[in-house]
Amino acid sequence: MSKKTLIIGAGGVGNVVAFKCAMNAQIFGEITLASRTLSKCDAIAKNVKAKVGVELKTATVDADSIPQLIELFKALTPDIVINVALPYQDLTIMDACTACNINYLDTANYEHPDTAKFEYKEQWERDEQFKEANIMALLGSGFDPGVTNVFCAYAQKHYFDEIHTIDILDCNAGDHGYPFATNFNPEINLREVSANGRYWQKNDDGQGEWIETKPMEIMQVWDYPEVGEKESYLLYHEEMESLVKHIKGLKRIRFFMTFGQSYLTHMKCLENVGMLGIKEVEHKGQKIVPMEFLATLLPDPASLGSRTKGKTNIGIYAKGIKDGKERTIYIYQISDHEKCYEEVLSQGVSYTTGVPAMIGAKLILEGKWQGTGIFNMEEFDPDPFMEELMVQGLPWKIEEKSNSQK
Repeated sequence: MSKKTLIIGAGGVGNVVAFKCAMNAQIFGEITLASRTLSKCDAIAKNVKAKVGVELKTATVDADSIPQLIELFKALTPDIVINVALPYQDLTIMDACTACNINYLDTANYEHPDTAKFEYKEQWERDEQFKEANIMALLGSGFDPGVTNVFCAYAQKHYFDEIHTIDILDCNAGDHGYPFATNFNPEINLREVSANGRYWQKNDDGQGEWIETKPMEIMQVWDYPEVGEKESYLLYHEEMESLVKHIKGLKRIRFFMTFGQSYLTHMKCLENVGMLGIKEVEHKGQKIVPMEFLATLLPDPASLGSRTKGKTNIGIYAKGIKDGKERTIYIYQISDHEKCYEEVLSQGVSYTTGVPAMIGAKLILEGKWQGTGIFNMEEFDPDPFMEELMVQGLPWKIEEKSNSQK
């Protein structure tokens, strides 16, 4: 029987997922794209039809409403729900999936709208709920989290007996021409970047602990292949929370992301005047959230595709032991913004998130990744995912490094 796929979210990532599912329609079968704004879904469906020749269905749904989600799920009876809506909506979509016994996948962990906090706790707490429904949830099937988790699992399986340190490196060297813009949802992006940093390491007693840093406190210059040297800043990122549970022998894990000085200067100015606030303030008798207001002023990330040039380079730098000897490897993937736009009408940041979402869903529908309950990416065999990356538009490379390097 033909499969049915429901994609929720019609932003830049939703556009990529719709295109890539259509390009693999023999697996995804009948594809429906839904969001709060039907016109966005219809526009994407029109472009997919023109470029790929596959007809998508469209629907409207408020992803904050469990009753609306359940009504839609019962009408469509999908085999999987691919959630590329806002991270604020993860829990409502998950609960609707368990109510209707439908497999679930997302690309980013749940965030509470009123609390800038990134953790899997409330999603992991639904593990029993998914087991009782005899379905699975795959969390964080984007690039980071997502591909970076799979890179770690692949390194653990094929290159190490123990991995001692991991540095996740995220470089976007793209230029969209604006003085200041974000490459994905402005609220999510700015909350993430302006929050305190954290990294995990084992202390002298052998116990793991999280070390907190001030925003942008730690900077290192990394040399990214095909991009060059870039200032890279330590942030907290959610994939570390699951990787510390599943990577054997780990002693430290960190996450670094590149930022240009223009971005950092604009962000600091906005923070200093309160525009990054997530609590309501009163303005001329009306309640507004500064961050939400700022998001309306900034360019829509989905509109950046046609004007963004340059490359992304995202990967992991892992050190450990193999057969009693020290070893260091670097696994990374490079994408070109203009080539991404040529293929699916989206820039590279949306592309590198949307393609892995499609791949994770494809492996579930094919039965290559199976289970009941809630899973993070590194808990499955990495090999089929790594193979799919090579053929679906995200080819990767591995370099052996000398142990004298960082």
